[in-house]
Amino acid sequence: MTESIGKTNAELTELVNEALGDQPGCETARITGLQPVPGVRGGRNWEIPSVALGDSLISDVDRAVITIHRRLGRTFHLI
Repeated sequence: MTESIGKTNAELTELVNEALGDQPGCETARITGLQPVPGVRGGRNWEIPSVALGDSLISDVDRAVITIHRRLGRTFHLI
């Protein structure tokens, strides 16, 4: 397994928001922040607790958030 890259909360939030805005139907959605998962030191040690939908449909955002967390969670960890 490849080591993930450490990012600050602000850096990772920016990356997640960019990825979310690129998803179909999620152009106006934005996450309001990331939250560390207690007891996990690397990998998917963060979660997305809430999203501001804007004009996006919740079904589009749900799908996108799951996809983004899986993809970016393999690449980046929260420091």
